[in-house]
Amino acid sequence: MSPALIVWAPRVLSVLRIVAALIFLLHGTQKLFAFPGPPAGGALPPVMSLLWVGAILELVGGLLLLIGAFTRPVAFILSGEMAVAYWMFHAPRNLYPTLNGGDASILYCFVFLYLVFAGPGPWSVDAARNKA
Repeated sequence: MSPALIVWAPRVLSVLRIVAALIFLLHGTQKLFAFPGPPAGGALPPVMSLLWVGAILELVGGLLLLIGAFTRPVAFILSGEMAVAYWMFHAPRNLYPTLNGGDASILYCFVFLYLVFAGPGPWSVDAARNKA
């Protein structure tokens, strides 16, 4: 493997975490604040409903992952959330993710699971805390 690839691998891990967190965060803002647009059904989820709890996890967890704070436990929780979302809301529609709309849930589930093991990368609050 190229030395340049080895040197950049931890930084690209941080970029993966940041980009995934930004996109994930938008799912929470969409469900809670109708930003950048209303949710698919048009209505915001009722407070304390399962969808509302999921939106809170997406908002708070997305923000924590974005800055790389408490990355491993947050990623573990969000990975589980995405597994539950897939099996509760997508899989009952159809077995195939491309037909049931659950491909993003599966991808987030495994990206977050990877972050549990790989950590946040060097550009994170966690890394800064560990240096101090």
